[in-house]
Amino acid sequence: MRFFASILILSLSLVSHPLGAQEPARPKDSLKDPKDQTQPARPTPPRASSLDELFERLGKAQTEREAEGITNLIERRFSRSGSDTADLLLSRAAQAFTKKDFPLAIELIDRALVLQPNWAEAWYKRATVFYQLDDPVGAMADLHRALKIEPRHFNAWTGLGHILMASDDKARALAAYDRVLKINPQMSDIKTIVDRLRPEIDGQDL
Repeated sequence: MRFFASILILSLSLVSHPLGAQEPARPKDSLKDPKDQTQPARPTPPRASSLDELFERLGKAQTEREAEGITNLIERRFSRSGSDTADLLLSRAAQAFTKKDFPLAIELIDRALVLQPNWAEAWYKRATVFYQLDDPVGAMADLHRALKIEPRHFNAWTGLGHILMASDDKARALAAYDRVLKINPQMSDIKTIVDRLRPEIDGQDL
């Protein structure tokens, strides 16, 4: 703002004084030592938490609301592959999924995976589409692939648990849900499932 104000003052002085008139006095600011006009340094923005730090915070969250905020941050990290093209393809796949154009969603995710084969989120999203296409085998294969890349992918563990429950493999489903709660102890819906399922599984082991 000081720069623009100086320009305005200079313009007014040229209008007010004809040629040959006395040179207008310099603004007081121009007499100051340039060192004194140095702008104060801006504070350094806080460093973004690493993914490992976010998972550590998630495991220590005291409330479900706190955990939800952290999971949102983690999911944002999951959604970035490092390739703008792959990210765009997955975004378009999500739009196709919303419109129930599942074949197109699969095609777009396949193209993203060609670019980023180690992107756990893309494998998880393709598993979701496969499940909608009534292909639990394909869905489970993709979930296992996602978990091999990112063992802390709580959504993939959740999806795996649901598929195993649907196939009546309750013991393995419980193991998957336990992994979810180990990563995020505040997931109340998974807690409810585990509380109902564990006595049944423990009773079978007796």
